Amino acid sequence: MEIEVSQEKLSKALNNVSRIAVGKVTLPVLNNVLIRVDDGKVSLITTNLDMAIIDFLPVSESKNGVTTVPAKLLAEFVSNLPKGEKIKIKSEDTKITISAGKYTSVINGSPADDFPELPEINEKEAVVFKMGVDEFKTGVSEVAIASSNDLSRPALTGIYFNTYDKTLAIAATDGYRLAEKRLIKNVQSEISVIVPTSSMQEVLRSINDGMEEIEISFNNDLVRFRLGEIEIISKLIDASFPDYQRLIPKDNNIKLELGRDELIRITKLAALFARSVNGSIVCEAKKPNIFSIKSFANELGENDSVIETEVSEEGKVNLSSRFLIDALNSLDSKNIIFEFSNRISPVVLRNQKNTDYTHIIMPLQS
Repeated sequence: MEIEVSQEKLSKALNNVSRIAVGKVTLPVLNNVLIRVDDGKVSLITTNLDMAIIDFLPVSESKNGVTTVPAKLLAEFVSNLPKGEKIKIKSEDTKITISAGKYTSVINGSPADDFPELPEINEKEAVVFKMGVDEFKTGVSEVAIASSNDLSRPALTGIYFNTYDKTLAIAATDGYRLAEKRLIKNVQSEISVIVPTSSMQEVLRSINDGMEEIEISFNNDLVRFRLGEIEIISKLIDASFPDYQRLIPKDNNIKLELGRDELIRITKLAALFARSVNGSIVCEAKKPNIFSIKSFANELGENDSVIETEVSEEGKVNLSSRFLIDALNSLDSKNIIFEFSNRISPVVLRNQKNTDYTHIIMPLQS
């Protein structure tokens, strides 16, 4: 196997794939990147058995073959070479020679046969969606903050892709908050699967400024994200996601329009006094035009900040200041809608105009 490629292109590709190259004691080859050359098509592949990243590398010269080499060592070596250099990589058995101008290194690799076989998407049976990269990145970032790290509840450690009313939506919840973003309208296919949040984060990390479209393919227990020269294949989570639509209140009688920046400011002020009470703050609507956030701490004092807004119904609810700040940071309009009914009802947050994103926070016990 031989390839010749620019330092910049190789370094970028190795940085993309080496993130998940973490070997296990029983399978150290997972530390390696598989380099495969097939009739001029060069691919760099890493896997952790749950997910694989493939970067198709444009090269100036190549000879067919396949080898594996420690991914992080190769990535660090190449990143320290001068930019603009042409790099040659040649393998003989398990010895890989990397040379660039006056720099040469020989790295001990492993037989390619030891590398795990990658799962494949059945192109004929796959359910495929395409959308703009910017919209995808924004939507996933808005939803992922609500996913859980609790491995005892695997369904909550992922992002739920589902279709309803001819719309592709994604949702996540940790049991205390819920976020949903509607991504694509007028879809013809149906889907209901959970993608690990860790896999989604790798997809976000792989996005760069030159990418405009993402293709998402679902097939059996796999999903593939295709971003230009990069493909990420991940296993799906075999679990049932909660029927989250039932958790979204439809008839809140307290509906407030609040300036987002000012609401973030007074929430952060209240949070300073709420640290000793697990971040608990009191949100209250009072006629005719007061919305306030209060916090109390015996050893520190108390805080009470207000925003003037039209109030048609009075009520109060206790929330986690951290959850409220996370939600507000995910909203992006100048004014947001803050809805609830009583002390025990969930709070619903949306942008004033674009209602494709919904964030729900469960109340704390008062």
